[in-house]
Amino acid sequence: MGTNQSEVRDFLVSRRAGLKPEQVGLHHYGSNRRVPGLRREEVAMLAGLSVDYYTRLERGNLVGVSETVLHAVADALRLDEAERAYLVVLFRAANASGRAPALAQSQLIRPAVQQILDGLTATPAFVRNHQLDLLATNALAQALYAPILESAVATSGRHPNIARFHFLDPGSVDFFPDWEAVADASVAILRTEARRAPRDLAPTGLIDELRERSPDFRTRWAAHKVRLRHTGSMAFRHPAIGRLTLAFEDLTLASDGGLTLTAYAAEPGSPAAHHLGLLRSWAATRPDPGEDVHARATHPRAG
Repeated sequence: MGTNQSEVRDFLVSRRAGLKPEQVGLHHYGSNRRVPGLRREEVAMLAGLSVDYYTRLERGNLVGVSETVLHAVADALRLDEAERAYLVVLFRAANASGRAPALAQSQLIRPAVQQILDGLTATPAFVRNHQLDLLATNALAQALYAPILESAVATSGRHPNIARFHFLDPGSVDFFPDWEAVADASVAILRTEARRAPRDLAPTGLIDELRERSPDFRTRWAAHKVRLRHTGSMAFRHPAIGRLTLAFEDLTLASDGGLTLTAYAAEPGSPAAHHLGLLRSWAATRPDPGEDVHARATHPRAG
């Protein structure tokens, strides 16, 4: 079975197992069900398909499937927006001729992008790629993410990596007060991007490294959760200023396929704004941290 077929199978099985009959309007009589969640025949009935046809889909074969069938399965499994988008990616990969295309993505940051980052003097902002590498920061993001940028584990690869810090550096538990939620989000982002750009992400070895070295990552990766979330809030416990919670926005850089600019903000007059002011003061007075993430992006490590 090919990689894409395995992904399709595991994804559909995991979504079916997570649904209870009562969630989809089916009566549940007795407690002698042999499988968690819905049975295959129940999903087939909800999607208006034969059991044999749905079984074929769940075995990973999406070749030649119509979009109508795809949407019917998504409706039957109550997929959310991110999960539907992920299923479409799997469908396109199954029906594409030849190798899956890689995203056109440079690991070097254009000067104009760095100038925009540096112009955001009141808010931390950085650029990351699909595997959560930090490619460029402004001064405030460098101060906010100091524990990551100063982590030997996080900086052991070609670029400082948020996921590597999160799952392999014990200090991440202190830095991320909501460690579990951030872990779920990080893995969901990587899972989504791994199918969107398989030729970009797979050769780096990051997923294999994290699966091998982190049981927490391995468990989450097996859950096949995906995510499309471009706004929200993030809590930090910074070693110099304490806990702060900031709103964030993820912005896609249209001319740099696959790159994301993330900016943090705080409502004026809020406790978060006060702590952000403390961060600005600390950033202005701290000793030169040495080689910054922008320099690493411009002159990445070999390997």
